[in-house]
Amino acid sequence: MNLANYNIEGFFDEMFGESGEPRAAAKPLARNMASLPEGELNLRQRAADRALVQMGITFNVYGETAGVEKTLPFDLIPRIVPATEWDRIDRGLKQRIGALNLFLDDLYHDQKIIKDGVVPEHVILSSKGFRQQCIGINPPRGVWCHITGTDLVRHRDGQIYVLEDNLRCPSGVSYVLENRHLMKSLFPEIFASSRIRPVASYPIRLRDMLDSLAPEGVSSPRVVLLTPGMFNSAYFEHSFLAQQMGVELVEGGDLVVSDGYVWMRTTHGLERVDVIYRRIDDDFLDPEAFRPDSMLGVPGIMEVYKAGNVALANAPGTGVADDKVVYAYIPRVIKYYTGEDAILPNVPTYICDEPGDLAYVLEHLPELVVKAANESGGYGMLIGPHSTKEDQAEFAKRIQANPRNYIAQPTLSLSRVPTMVGDHLEGRHVDLRPYVLYGKEIFVLPGGLTRVALKKGSLVVNSSQGGGSKDTWVLAERPLDDGELEPVARQPQSLSQTQTPGQSQSQSQSQSQTQAPVGVPSPC
Repeated sequence: MNLANYNIEGFFDEMFGESGEPRAAAKPLARNMASLPEGELNLRQRAADRALVQMGITFNVYGETAGVEKTLPFDLIPRIVPATEWDRIDRGLKQRIGALNLFLDDLYHDQKIIKDGVVPEHVILSSKGFRQQCIGINPPRGVWCHITGTDLVRHRDGQIYVLEDNLRCPSGVSYVLENRHLMKSLFPEIFASSRIRPVASYPIRLRDMLDSLAPEGVSSPRVVLLTPGMFNSAYFEHSFLAQQMGVELVEGGDLVVSDGYVWMRTTHGLERVDVIYRRIDDDFLDPEAFRPDSMLGVPGIMEVYKAGNVALANAPGTGVADDKVVYAYIPRVIKYYTGEDAILPNVPTYICDEPGDLAYVLEHLPELVVKAANESGGYGMLIGPHSTKEDQAEFAKRIQANPRNYIAQPTLSLSRVPTMVGDHLEGRHVDLRPYVLYGKEIFVLPGGLTRVALKKGSLVVNSSQGGGSKDTWVLAERPLDDGELEPVARQPQSLSQTQTPGQSQSQSQSQSQTQAPVGVPSPC
């Protein structure tokens, strides 16, 4: 394939430098692509598209009238991250997650960071994610944020910035695993001769982390994954992860609280549950503690959690750190708890609740990106340079009516990665969501979900807004030995059989929709 016609058009390109030459880490891939016959990449892309449909890698989009279930577009040109750059990302994420955990523990106990004036009290108390019900709770080992997806972007200056934190129910990791599976089948010759760090151990590490949260004295814990059900946007991901970990997929109706413990209804009677990976937001987790009209959760589960008789991952109350206004204070949070500057900086952020910032934002709306504090999936945003005067006027009204609910940031020139467009390559903007597990220690999966804005010139990468994904190749500094290659995954639990001992009732009922291999989804 002729790569000479590819033009970076003045953007930071993850694969090619300003001279048009491949970056050092990308040279083997570029050589391989250049050696392919004309049209071969296009054929492999079409093969990948067909595989996505056959594998059922889908996600749901709320409010779609033309069918809610979609396949997530996949582009076969990977994003490559050099070993030294990943080392810095790894250290930066461990620093950030460690500090966020200390922050959460402090907020629900002594609130020293508020008393010391580092974060304003009203910002915390007005956050939709702050839960008064969690004050005084001590989660296992003092860890609150067990699973995190942190969104990173690179600006034209080459710097990597943290765009936002996702500590409630971060989704999308199944795409990482499925994308790698797809790429290994499309480019076996490259994987055989490269130093691409594996990602296949994630389900095993996730299961081990969940096991580590078991209540005192439980040596062989029963772990379940709690889903809101098949109409949730990320239901397929829930199915996928439960299957890969070898745990039951349950809905609220499968669980019951009795005698101070949580029990699962099975065909063999009630069986005790020790650890719950919950993919239900706090609001719907327990109608006795949060929203009384919730039909999705388990009545009384918070009392069992407080007593230490069941573990919940992530811990309830972590959503306060997802608030985009709280995000603006995280560099100060890191400094407060660690004494260090943030290794990975935030995107410069204007807090509309502060008078000086508010005046600046209202005067510069055409230049800024405005975000609502608790929205996700690309909703509730104004991208100034791409907006109309009517859009700007509407957002000005919203901001003035409720300044606490908005932040604004400069419009970044996101980096790009070559992307297949028909029979040739064009640059498309990307971000990166690495996944972090926190149990006995903090583990950062080497890679993450590279989301790509498939529409030319678009900066919105969310799948719910038409974005797609790419595989992310984190390179090792040295050749991998046998023990570091893709490990054998935990034997998945069969979902195609009739209900087995210990299998939940809803899992049995939904088995026809969870047969492997299935993929992910959610407006990530």
